[in-house]
Amino acid sequence: MSPAAPAHDDSIDRLDHLEAVSARLLERCRAAGASQAEVSCSEERGLNVSVRMGSVETVESTRDRGIAVTVYFGQRKGSASTADLREESLQATVDQACAIARFTEDDPAAGLADASLMATDLREFDGWHPWALDADRAVDLALACETAGRDADARIANSDGASVGSGESLSVYANSHGFAGRDRSTQHSIGCALIAGQGDSMQRDGWYSLALAESDLASPASIGRRAAERALSRLAPRQIATGEYPVLFASEMARSLIGHLLGAVSGGALYRRASFLVDSAGTQLFPGWFSIHERPFLPRGLRSAAFDAEGVATRESALVESGVLQRYVLGSYSARKLGLATTANAGGVHNLEVAANAGDLEAMLQGMGRGLLVTELMGQGVNNITGDYSRGAAGFWIEDGAISHAVDGITIAGNLRAIFQAIEAVGSDVDPRSHVRTGSILVGRMTVAGGE
Repeated sequence: MSPAAPAHDDSIDRLDHLEAVSARLLERCRAAGASQAEVSCSEERGLNVSVRMGSVETVESTRDRGIAVTVYFGQRKGSASTADLREESLQATVDQACAIARFTEDDPAAGLADASLMATDLREFDGWHPWALDADRAVDLALACETAGRDADARIANSDGASVGSGESLSVYANSHGFAGRDRSTQHSIGCALIAGQGDSMQRDGWYSLALAESDLASPASIGRRAAERALSRLAPRQIATGEYPVLFASEMARSLIGHLLGAVSGGALYRRASFLVDSAGTQLFPGWFSIHERPFLPRGLRSAAFDAEGVATRESALVESGVLQRYVLGSYSARKLGLATTANAGGVHNLEVAANAGDLEAMLQGMGRGLLVTELMGQGVNNITGDYSRGAAGFWIEDGAISHAVDGITIAGNLRAIFQAIEAVGSDVDPRSHVRTGSILVGRMTVAGGE
């Protein structure tokens, strides 16, 4: 893709302005008698276009701003927000937060994260790559993507459209400890969804590319062709017999398994005792070779950050090591509720990496021999309290280490504890489009409900 002409980058000036607003708000909170206060200010800009069957469907340009103020009077908390930067609106927001705090009950877990934990090394991690993209150029890229897909094969009968998006985000978090942290990031995407076949035999699939820098995106034509290949591969699905089989989650589906782990070890679920992994820190959840590490300092990482949503310094650490759950995922509030220390995960995790012990997808298929390759999951079907797992799925039946035919309308089921223990391999085919970086995951045995 040929880059557009660079535009003036005013991000530093805008961050300076947001930081100044944050400082004024904190001073107003102190003047109102708050014992502690924190402020989050953000600005976002974006352009999104979509096309379908060669015609423009939508062109959307967005600009959003948000300012959130939280005050603490001892252990009573109040929060209010606004998008208006006028001085009277800022004062009204502080007044409203203070009024709420005065009428709430004491919460022993309330308050800022400890001052000693605030980040001091406020580096950037190469996450700011504005794309000087105008609507006409975005439409051209979307049309090129869809056209490449539609022209790939005569069996591509229809399209669900193609889209191009580009966004910028600026944020400042500041608190009464004297901490002020700034972040700026960009994210760009190109995607396409196509329909193959006719009548009752139609199948839909798609593909997309996502990156922080436009130069890291796949070309529109390659995305369109990949979408076509995926849609075509799903034609003429066949039923399989219900039974227990090895199940290989393609990398873009495998990260959902890690997502279920994160949901179960997050502080909110744990202190409410709404997780099947309550009191599981230090226990063996996975095979002995399995590990997950948090890498918050990756250059161009999708969730790289020097500090979390409370200003706490992030750090590289193991979530799972040698199959053992090393810790939970906590901010300061949930940590206090559990009698533990924050893990610098207020706002979420920062770039999880699941260590591979196998080769690419083709090698994993050969190693599996016979079973199910899952390329799509449908429905929720996961009980976070019991760990019971049951989801609709589609993908491919594997025989002799190679794809035999497409399958759909099936259900895969088990319990997440047993699924985690039954993981036999993690591939090297990492999907880069997520902050959960994992290759394909092979589960040795799951219940598969087919149509026979």
